[in-house]
Amino acid sequence: MPERLIPGDTAPAFALKNSDGLEVSLEDFRGRSTVVYFYPAASTPGCTKQACDFRDSLASLQQAGYEVVGISPDPVEKLAKFAAAEGLPFPLLSDPDHTVAGAYAAWGEKKNYGKTYQGLIRSTVVVDPEGKVALAQYNVRATGHVAKLRRDLKLDT
Repeated sequence: MPERLIPGDTAPAFALKNSDGLEVSLEDFRGRSTVVYFYPAASTPGCTKQACDFRDSLASLQQAGYEVVGISPDPVEKLAKFAAAEGLPFPLLSDPDHTVAGAYAAWGEKKNYGKTYQGLIRSTVVVDPEGKVALAQYNVRATGHVAKLRRDLKLDT
C-alpha cells in the first residue's frame, strides 16, 4: 500500500470518466483548490449521506474557492443514477481498477467483523491550486465529515 499523502506532497495526477462518460482530470482543476473525496459505493446509506452533505455545502465551499470531486470504484452507469437520484452537481468519477485510489493511499487493507480484505478507505484529500496536497484525511466517517472538513479548512470561523 502506498504511503499516505501529507501536506506538501504533489497530488497524484488522474484522468477518469465521470457520470456522463467524459474524462475529467486533476489538471482540469488547476488554479483552484479541490476537495477529492473517495467513497466505497454509490447509493449506500453512508456514501449517500456524505455525498448529500457535500451537495448541501457546495455553494459555500465554492464561494470559499473549493471545488469538489467524488471518486469510487463504481461503474459510470451507477454513478449517473446516483448523481441523478441525489441531485449531485459535482463530478463523480469512476475508478474501477482502484488505480487512483491506490495512488492516493485510499485503497488498502480493511477489517470488518473480524475479516481482513482489500477495499476503499473513505478518504479526503484537498489539493491546492498548484497541485500540492493541502490536507489529507483517512478513515473519515461518512456522517459529519463535511462539517469536520469545513472546520479543518477554517471555513466556519
